[in-house]
Amino acid sequence: MHGTDPAIKAVPGFVGSNLDRVDHIRTNPALLAETFADPAARLLVLDGLEPVEVNGHLLLEPLEPHAQVEDHLLLGIDPGKRPIFARLVADLGPNLVPTPRSRAIAGLVPTEEVALYGTARSLVHWHARHRHCSVCGGTTQPAKAGWSRKCEACAAEHFPRTDPVVIMLAEHRGRILLGRQHAWPPGRYSALAGFVEPGETIEEAVARELFEEAGVRVHKVRYVMSQPWPFPSSLMIACIGQALDDALTLDPTEIEDAFWCDADQVRAAMAGDPDAPFLAPPTMAVAWHLLDHWLADVAAASLVSAGASA
Repeated sequence: MHGTDPAIKAVPGFVGSNLDRVDHIRTNPALLAETFADPAARLLVLDGLEPVEVNGHLLLEPLEPHAQVEDHLLLGIDPGKRPIFARLVADLGPNLVPTPRSRAIAGLVPTEEVALYGTARSLVHWHARHRHCSVCGGTTQPAKAGWSRKCEACAAEHFPRTDPVVIMLAEHRGRILLGRQHAWPPGRYSALAGFVEPGETIEEAVARELFEEAGVRVHKVRYVMSQPWPFPSSLMIACIGQALDDALTLDPTEIEDAFWCDADQVRAAMAGDPDAPFLAPPTMAVAWHLLDHWLADVAAASLVSAGASA
């Protein structure tokens, strides 16, 4: 159920992959060589880390005749039985931050292709930044079709990392807490977020981050949804927690401003109303869908209340 426009895509950006990740091929050199030689195999073309879009689709090309399997990673096999590869890049240069071009891809190509790009970007980025072993400092080489790297010196195996991040709404008496970072565009507010630390659960991370950034204590934390975020490689874990009160004590190094917002104000912002009290996050972000989920909960609760009083 949507709390706003049902025409909006039901999933955030980078969600919805339709690839078979074929672990049995990744770990079998003979099968990998056979897959790489398949005439149906395609290369996902990237400009460094940037997507290349042509006529509403990511650019996929046949593998070059003299291409070497060790220079590529296997992203998976698509529903058309085409193996999809990406080229490994030794040096991506110093500028690896996301650009408007990479963020805009979510509005230009189908959902499954956005997910394909997100996977490729995360992996290519990881390989470029992990050419040396964190155990002994030796040189590492790609292994398992690009899904790991192995040290030539000590044989330690390293795997692509994904950093868990909680992104959450605190709810108190029909309102939710929204905040903004210093670097965001004027007027932009969103859910608060922070990295999960070693030794804590998702629920504990939600409670800690809300208290550290806004001074808000929460309980009854519930999971809503998740989103891979390939800038460079995070898993956004969206949650809602019930606040014990609405008093705020902001950490000015993390949060420029925050306020409690009711459903009508959220609905106006997500509809693009120029008189809304804040600029909503983009629809590709899980924060937008978290807000939409909360509005749907509010609407459902109103229907239950109306039915009970009828």
